Order: sequence, then C-alpha cells, then structure tokens
Amino acid sequence: MRELLFLLLPVAVWYGWIMGRNSVRNAQRKQSSILSKHYYKGLNFLLSDQPDKAVDTLIKMISLNNDTVETHIAMGNFFRHRGELDRAIRIHQNLVSREELSGTQRENALSELGKDYFMAGFLERAENSYIKLLDSDKHRSAAQTHLFEIYQTTKEWDKSIELAERMLAVDNTQLHVGMQLAHFYCEKAQKFIKSNDFSSAYPYLRKAVDVDSHAVRPWLMLGRVYIEQGKFSEAMVALNEVPERDLSWFSEAVPLLEKAAEQLQDDALLIKSIEPHWQVCATSYLAKVKLIAKQENSDIAAKTLLEQLKKTPTMRGFKTLLSLYVTADDAPADDIQTSLALLQNLVEEQIKQRPKYRCTNCGFSGRQIYWLCPSCKHWSVVKPIKGLDGE
Repeated sequence: MRELLFLLLPVAVWYGWIMGRNSVRNAQRKQSSILSKHYYKGLNFLLSDQPDKAVDTLIKMISLNNDTVETHIAMGNFFRHRGELDRAIRIHQNLVSREELSGTQRENALSELGKDYFMAGFLERAENSYIKLLDSDKHRSAAQTHLFEIYQTTKEWDKSIELAERMLAVDNTQLHVGMQLAHFYCEKAQKFIKSNDFSSAYPYLRKAVDVDSHAVRPWLMLGRVYIEQGKFSEAMVALNEVPERDLSWFSEAVPLLEKAAEQLQDDALLIKSIEPHWQVCATSYLAKVKLIAKQENSDIAAKTLLEQLKKTPTMRGFKTLLSLYVTADDAPADDIQTSLALLQNLVEEQIKQRPKYRCTNCGFSGRQIYWLCPSCKHWSVVKPIKGLDGE
C-alpha cells in the first residue's frame, strides 16, 4: 500500500501543477476578455460621438491594466487638441491620482495636466503642476519654460526673478535665462518708475546690466530716469552704452542724447556721442544733419543728407531733405515751394502709417516697442525696422 502511495505522489504533483497552470491561464483569459470588452466598448462610444461615455470606459480600464497609461495620456492629448479641455483634464487628473503609477508615468501625466490647465486658463493650477516637476530630470526644463510663460502672462515678476535666479545658481552658462532675467529686473524697475520711486528702481536696473552684458533696455531706462531727475550728464554716460551693447538700438538712444545735450547746452558733447555711429541709422544721421544746419547752414546740411540718402535711402531722410529745401535761404518760387511743402506733408503722413519695429522671430510689427513680442512671446526679438520705411 505504501509503495502505491509513493508511486501516486508524482502523479498528484503533476496533476496539481497542470490544474494551477490552467487556473492562471483562465484568469488571464478572463482579464484579457474584460479588457478587450472595455476597449471595444470605449472605441464604439468614441466612434459613435459619445466621448463622455468613452472617457468613463477608458478610466475603468486603467485599474485593469497599468500598461495602458500611455494610451490614456495620448487620448487626453487628443481631446486637448480638439479643444475639449474638460475631458482632457478629467483623464489626466485620473492618471495623476492613481497610486499604482510609476514615478515616470505620473510625471508624464502631470506634465500633460499642466498643459491642459494652461490652455483652459487655470493658471494657478497649471503653476502647481509645473512646480511639482521642477525636481524631475526629464521635465524640469519644460516646466521652467512653462512657469515663465505663466508668470509673464500674470506679470508676477518676483516669481519670475526667483525662478530665473535659481536656474542660474544651478547653471550660470544659460545665456537665454540671463537675458530673460534682465528683462524681469527691468519690468520690476518699471513698476517703481511709474510711481516715481526712482531709488527703488536703480538697484534692479543695475542688476539687469550685470546679468546680461548685451542688454540695451536697462541702459535706455537709466537714460530716461536720469533725464527725468535732471541728471543729464549721467544720462549721456548711460545712453552711450547702448551702441556698445547693440548698435541696432542706437536709434532709440539718439533722441534721448539730443534731449540731454540740449539741457546741458553742449552740442559738442552730442557730436562726440553721435559721430562714431552717425551712419548706422536714419535717426543718427538726421541728428547730425540737424547739427550741421544749426552750426553752419541749410545748404551744407542738405548736401550732407543727399549724399547719405544715396547710400541708405529712407522716407524720413527724404522728408527732412524736403524740409531743408523749403526753408533754405534760396528757396525756389512760391508755386514750387508749395508743391514741395505738400509733398513733404504726404511723405510725413506715409511715415506715420508705417510700423517702426518688427519681430525678427515671427514678423510681428508695430509702432510701439515690445521687449516681449506679443505674438511669439519671445524676449529681445523685436528690433527697429531698417530700410526705406525705417532706419
């Protein structure tokens, strides 16, 4: 009897193994059947234009198969691109709340949820989502970029400054961050300038100068603030830094230099500032022509201007040349002079309708300086227009 039991023992073990294996297979088949059922059910809802029911079905699937997380993220993105932000938020929120998700999957879902919130206008919620990603190696850079977008939209310059300073503390070779930080300092200073609190504005402008050696905005702002306070010599010094940083912005410094020199009653100081760069733009060579007309006569000024217009013709230069002809001592006959005056007015009206600045990144143009392009949301890409209609 014992011998028989020993002989049957391997058979029992083999039978138990077979039954256990069949049980696992049956469970897998059952789970796969349920998953397929939910999948096709959700797909049917989606094709039947019943996206709410499709969302509910897809959310049920998450608890059954963790491998479908990427599919759900993609589905949420699909709804976001369609403009159905409430459904996208619902899907991504559900993913983020799942404890069984891995760290990477949760970060991916959190990143997409931040995009949903931003597009929906829930900026505070988007900010909270991106702040949680600042410690993520994969999403840190994108999170910082999105946070800058949020702070620029809400004009929270203190938060912008704090984030940029933290980024530079980790890596001070990020030149684009330094450039942005200089603008953030200038925006902060601008708030104090509007309330005539110049003493509070100066430190931020100095910080902007230190953090970005190519920045022209703080020097222009310093020039204006010094003029506002009657510090005209200091204004000349600050404004002379503009062409050293970016020659394309010299056209903005020249009118301020003229104003400061006029108050100082020192044309020689203005000539010294303009002379090295007087041919780079219409504003600078027109300032030189004006000085020539003042110190010598209109004929010499007109000849100088005419020679310059042959090299770099501009509408503004042409208008000034007409003005010199009209006011010259040996002005032509009355009917010709009237025609010239009329032509001058027409040119002036044409100039007024032309944009003065254009974005080098997206092409946006306007008559007002925008340090942050309203169209593409990039800093320092709007420049004075060059050519016939510009400088």
